[in-house]
Amino acid sequence: MAVSSVATSSSTGSGRTTTDYRAMTIATVLFFMWGFLTCLNDILIPRLKGIFELNYAQVMMVQFCFFSSYFVFAQPAGWLVDWRGYKQTMVIGLLVMAAGAMLFLPAASLASFGIFLTALVILAAGMTCLQVAANPYVTSLGPENTAASRLNFSQGFNSLGTTIAPFVGGALILGGIQIAPEKLHSLSAALQQAYRAQQASSVRLPYLGIALTLGFLAVALALLKMPPMVTHPTQDFRAGAHDQTESVHDTIWHHPWLLMAAAGIFLYVGAEVSIGSFLVNYFGLPQIMSLSPQTAAKFVGLYWGGAMIGRFIGSAVLQRVSTGLVLGCAAVVAGLLVVTSMLTHGPTAMWAIIAVGLFNSVMFPNIFTIGLWNLGPLTSKGSGLLVMSILGGALLPLLEGHVADRIGVQHAFFIPVLCYVFIACFGFAARNLMVRPELPVLDLGA
Repeated sequence: MAVSSVATSSSTGSGRTTTDYRAMTIATVLFFMWGFLTCLNDILIPRLKGIFELNYAQVMMVQFCFFSSYFVFAQPAGWLVDWRGYKQTMVIGLLVMAAGAMLFLPAASLASFGIFLTALVILAAGMTCLQVAANPYVTSLGPENTAASRLNFSQGFNSLGTTIAPFVGGALILGGIQIAPEKLHSLSAALQQAYRAQQASSVRLPYLGIALTLGFLAVALALLKMPPMVTHPTQDFRAGAHDQTESVHDTIWHHPWLLMAAAGIFLYVGAEVSIGSFLVNYFGLPQIMSLSPQTAAKFVGLYWGGAMIGRFIGSAVLQRVSTGLVLGCAAVVAGLLVVTSMLTHGPTAMWAIIAVGLFNSVMFPNIFTIGLWNLGPLTSKGSGLLVMSILGGALLPLLEGHVADRIGVQHAFFIPVLCYVFIACFGFAARNLMVRPELPVLDLGA
């Protein structure tokens, strides 16, 4: 991903001491939308599992197709940012997302699992454009020492979207009378297909509304005039983010903190998505709470609601506490909560896994901020690499699905625990990164 050169601070506004709140507001709305859409997958999974009679490994193709799109489209999205800039990339991303949402209508009418997966790929492709553009965009809107705080604040609205989505999706998508599998198999092929189409029709209205909303946002953003200094393709305006003496031969592969952050993003997203994807079915297990899908969806909202609350709290805490230290402590507690849920039953197991959301909250923005530390003109490439690492949300839930089919959902949660161990080590290792800038960046060959 080619990156345009960075101009001098006198002409670009490098070293900003205040935050552009108008631009922050725009970006925050986009964070809300992609949080809402991502979390709707947690509601789609049990619905599609029932309609198409899928096992856990098969239905986790929903997350595989959705999150693998981040890996496939992250680099093209980075090129698009370099070519068209932050704003136009976000507009294009919204339009692509709207097209993906519209494809849910024929997918439901034809009752085709394959078309559902195709729609998710297109939706995620547009969302990748937003991720690549919006995350570094937010970090560049003010002073460097509050970059993590700003990103946590915006991610808080991302979590507001994930909190609302299970309630909306549970009410509109789940529910309805489902016939027993043995009775369904007694019907003719035509009647079985008609039944599946009727069951799938519940997704049409929600995704039509989503498509129209995304189209409106794309038009509004396209018409909005934004300050020239933040619509330049890939300039990084954070104080100290660019060293004029930096070698022109520098690459992202010379920045080990970025590479470790990419591994952290891979594992964090994989852990969070693995947990969220199974919650509706997990809460329905006899040894947990035996909840109906509609009721379980509401508790899934609490899981994501904890992430929302945690990000707003984290935004304030990070004004005073090291980014790495907050990340390490959060990962330790999250891992312990998952272990508690694995070893207990009933309400204790349910509330322990719900509480993980609170400590997941600060992980993505903190890992992302550490990864972009001191990249300067490599910020666009670094952001693209980090977004590609969201591939963890495709692979780890698929792995957990295979494990769950063999040993059960509850015991399969050992996979997120291993992820949190790495994230904790990474966070504690980076605890002095922002306050002692002379420590890293290190050469990988040292």
